[in-house]
Amino acid sequence: MMLFNTTQINDAFVKESDNLVGKAFSFLEKIKMGGIGSSRFMIEEISEKLQPKNLQTLATNYANIELRPKGIIVHFTNRLDRYSWIIPPYYRLVTYSTKTHTIHANGHFIKFKKNKNYDDNKKFIDKMINLKISFLKLDYYDA
Repeated sequence: MMLFNTTQINDAFVKESDNLVGKAFSFLEKIKMGGIGSSRFMIEEISEKLQPKNLQTLATNYANIELRPKGIIVHFTNRLDRYSWIIPPYYRLVTYSTKTHTIHANGHFIKFKKNKNYDDNKKFIDKMINLKISFLKLDYYDA
């Protein structure tokens, strides 16, 4: 599992994320793509192994997603700490849209509430899925 505390600059995280999901897109690529980061998602549930040791369940926790060439990074907060979950190659990324929007990878998950924040992120979710499809070189019927 690739979970890092990124509250402060973490060299291990930078090295591992560049290895697994590639370096961040260049400035021009970010502009062409219309941005590579989501707005805030409100977290409803986090799988047990992704939960930080000091998880505060009463607090409202938020997350955002960063696109990378070979995968995504989910950044989420707990109290004053920031954590980053690296999801390497897109073939491990699975999303479900039911009462919540869920991201699964390697047996772990994060569930996001479907509220106004989710509605604001629908275009981003489509962009993420399209990037996964193009990375895996799938056609319409394979996706």
